[in-house]
Amino acid sequence: MTTQQPILIAGGGPVGVIAALALARQGLPVRVFEADDKVNEMPRAATTHAATLEMLAKLGMVDEIIKRGYVEPLFRIWDNLTKQMIAEFDFRLLKDETPYPFAVQCEQHKLAGMAIERLKAYPHAKVEFSARVGSIQQSADGVEVEVEAGGETRKVSGSYLIGSDGGRSTVRKALGIEFAGYTHPERFMILTTPEDIGLRYPGCTRNYVSDPDAWFSVFKVSGDASGPLWRVLSSTRAEQTDEELMNPVATEHRLQRFLPKQGAYDVVHRNLYNVHQRVAASFRKGRVFLAGDAAHVNNPLGGLGLNFGIHDVVELSELLGRVIRREAPETILDEYDLHRRPLNIEFVQQQTVANKKRMEEKDPAARTKDFEQLQRTMNDPAAHKAHVRKASLIESVKKRAAVPA
Repeated sequence: MTTQQPILIAGGGPVGVIAALALARQGLPVRVFEADDKVNEMPRAATTHAATLEMLAKLGMVDEIIKRGYVEPLFRIWDNLTKQMIAEFDFRLLKDETPYPFAVQCEQHKLAGMAIERLKAYPHAKVEFSARVGSIQQSADGVEVEVEAGGETRKVSGSYLIGSDGGRSTVRKALGIEFAGYTHPERFMILTTPEDIGLRYPGCTRNYVSDPDAWFSVFKVSGDASGPLWRVLSSTRAEQTDEELMNPVATEHRLQRFLPKQGAYDVVHRNLYNVHQRVAASFRKGRVFLAGDAAHVNNPLGGLGLNFGIHDVVELSELLGRVIRREAPETILDEYDLHRRPLNIEFVQQQTVANKKRMEEKDPAARTKDFEQLQRTMNDPAAHKAHVRKASLIESVKKRAAVPA
């Protein structure tokens, strides 16, 4: 090993601990600091795309992800006004391009838990909970951070620092990096139920339902020991308060409006959150890097944000390994910001903004035009394949690979 100083990681969510695993497998010492006392199990991202599955296969995780999640080769787009399916897209068209021509619905806290469990096999890797990274100091040959834990503050030195500490990233703020973009005026809500909503959408567990007044999406996750769960994602109105939205009467009314049924819904999770479209002005400053939500945030339509965050740290871990082993000059680290940032804008920001616009479009002529375009894409084999290649992030990986290292 060419350095005794560990690579430090702020944030122990799935992006942070997958970064740690990718580094530890190269024999590099790594320390992860997570401010919370455990992995956050609130309903968050759940879709793992083909390009990401290929990366996680190299980390020895993919078989467990497939076992613990739901394999889904399709996604469908519906018009709620007519109750008609507009288009169905099939990842199986990519069977000659990837060993995983499907998405897997596996909740992000499970991904984090898998990575943490595998990190236990590496004595040079450590994950510390209830430990918050504060101030940061850089020098020519390392970084030093203040870590708050157990009511005390201590200094920890490392060779590099990866900030994967979420959209409110302390690391990004400490670096003074602008988080350019905007916040949607409305918030999104996720309601989770064990009710078999799939009876309404047989044959597909990922459904996006366009409606000019109240769009929603419906998708299945594997849940816990009590069985699978269905999530209903929808937007709210900007003026609505938490109490208006989160009380049981309101959430029951919301579900019945979307998916009427006899009797009340059993709602096991309610989650309400702000939605942003933002990209950090830079993904790197000296020996400190931003990844995942610390570097970019987007609406969840399409399931792209977490996937791209994993792509961030897989690429970054490879670059850091090459530099530390003296296989490449340190200037190669410039490639991280040079390539990852524009790829996020092209393949994540633009796609998710377009997905949201299509779901909520109010103009009847524009809705008709959107639906006709989706149907033309679905019915043209080449266009269909290009569409799922982009939706699965395979196209972004191919574009990055085409750039000489």
